[in-house]
Amino acid sequence: MSFREDNEEGRELRKPFLHTGSWYRMGSRQSSIMGSTTQVSREAVSVVLCVLIVALGPIQFGFTSGYSSPTQDAIISDLKLSVSEYSLFGSLSNVGAMLGALSSGQISEYIGRKGTLLVGSIPNIIGWLAISFARDSSFLYMGRLLEGFGVGIFSYVVPVYIAEISPKNLRGTLGSVNQLSVTIGIMIVYLLGLFVNWRVLAVLGILPCTILIPGLFFIPESPRWLAKMGMTEEFETSLQVLRGFDADISVEVQEIKRAVASSSRKTTIRFSDLKRKRYWFPLMVGIGLLALQQLSGINGVMFYSSTIFEDAGISSSKVATFGVGAIQVIATGITTWLADKSGRRLLLIVSTSIMIVSLLLVAVAFFVEGVISEDSHLYSILGILSVVGIVGMVIGFSLGLGPLPWVIMSEILPVNIKGLAGGIATMANWLIAFVITMTANLLLTWSAGGTFTIYAVLAAFALAFSAIYVPETKGRTLEEIQSSFR
Repeated sequence: MSFREDNEEGRELRKPFLHTGSWYRMGSRQSSIMGSTTQVSREAVSVVLCVLIVALGPIQFGFTSGYSSPTQDAIISDLKLSVSEYSLFGSLSNVGAMLGALSSGQISEYIGRKGTLLVGSIPNIIGWLAISFARDSSFLYMGRLLEGFGVGIFSYVVPVYIAEISPKNLRGTLGSVNQLSVTIGIMIVYLLGLFVNWRVLAVLGILPCTILIPGLFFIPESPRWLAKMGMTEEFETSLQVLRGFDADISVEVQEIKRAVASSSRKTTIRFSDLKRKRYWFPLMVGIGLLALQQLSGINGVMFYSSTIFEDAGISSSKVATFGVGAIQVIATGITTWLADKSGRRLLLIVSTSIMIVSLLLVAVAFFVEGVISEDSHLYSILGILSVVGIVGMVIGFSLGLGPLPWVIMSEILPVNIKGLAGGIATMANWLIAFVITMTANLLLTWSAGGTFTIYAVLAAFALAFSAIYVPETKGRTLEEIQSSFR
């Protein structure tokens, strides 16, 4: 049965929520997609440009994640909050993200990847404005929930969109831009937090989404989503624009058509379908990686890094926090370069190994600090060692466990369950992020050394999981990766 017949009989054809963009479309339905007779702009919309535009979503993600660190003392003082109330504020973004992640898969299947990015932008803008005008905890909490909802949507749909538009030889590099953008967002909020108060910082938080929204009208929809929805002409046009108007896309078109044609005709995938190995194994890998990413404690460290540095005896804690943010950007940039050279699995193993050693160093430093005098010379040395350990943890996380779970999740999930399974995996990530963020302050109050020991043990689980279960996806098309699980 042909691709077109399969779609006409098995699916309801839908139009994307945001049109693919008439300004770069080919002239007519009869025009050959590679034909030279059609007059089109010589400047193709490149994959890199598309990635740079959608990367504003994860920058917003990073801004939200980092906001609670430089603003903690000021918000507690101005709004008369307790530490537990502020911990709730910090963690509520994760609650909103769970809701956003749970709905993101189905939203993106129904209205497309670009439309979903638009849906995620609006609550982010409203949430930041609510925080900036907050006079009590209620507006603060509402704004944080709305931010989280938008971030939960971004955390799923951005890596999926990037994976679906990228050529196989650049997919790891471009996919890692997602986490690189998150770290840039964190670094920016840490830097601005040195100079502006928390209300102004919240107003500045709306900028990424206000730029993203108009940018969405200048990039094509995901060709794989268009193909799945049966929009053949739009699918081929989108792919041609992404690869360049002079590129021969015939082989890639046929691969995508075959993959879509061989997928289930059912428009709805039930939970019972996930029992099949071709579905449960990639879902298990995706959930496992995204869960272990958060169980490593990274959100607890990044959300409350200023407090951790103060406990370690560092006088300029906000400056140290910004330094960590800058180092995270550099390390993630290195991963962006290495992802398509060394492979995903090896980077994960190296990353988690570095994290284990670094977390144990921090734990030992805090344990020893607890039994010696603050006036001793050793105390200041231990403070430096704890900072070195935290920096090492951040570097290790940025080299693999930070960016690669999102890349791998978007690569291994079959197209016909990506909405459901991707939503489940992303929700699991945010559920654990909520638990880590909510408990981090309380655990640090209980025992800083004990907290980092727990995180080190969980990082060891991430190492074992990566070594045993994670497949290598470097240099393979999405269709090749997904067919290997059958």
